[in-house]
Amino acid sequence: MAANIVTLEDLENFKRSLLEEIQKIISQKQGPPTHKWLKSHEVRRLLTLSPGTLQNLRVNGTLPFTKIGGVIFYDYDDIQRMIEERKQNPHFVSRKPNP
Repeated sequence: MAANIVTLEDLENFKRSLLEEIQKIISQKQGPPTHKWLKSHEVRRLLTLSPGTLQNLRVNGTLPFTKIGGVIFYDYDDIQRMIEERKQNPHFVSRKPNP
């Protein structure tokens, strides 16, 4: 049986190709949806919301929507805008004054 010798260069090439594949998979998962208008179940999955929370966002005007027939649609850009407008400053920490 013939022995195959793995060189350091072979390992580097393998590492590089593996990292490229992982990055490709991650970018496909994290990218925006393939369509502009999302249905309620897609928005709930995207934002990990309950049906009631999504309804509250609609009712109080936080998240604009369009209803066609009995189907509610949300614009992906509106969802992104809502998230950006409500982004918390991670460097700001609210501290209560000591009595």
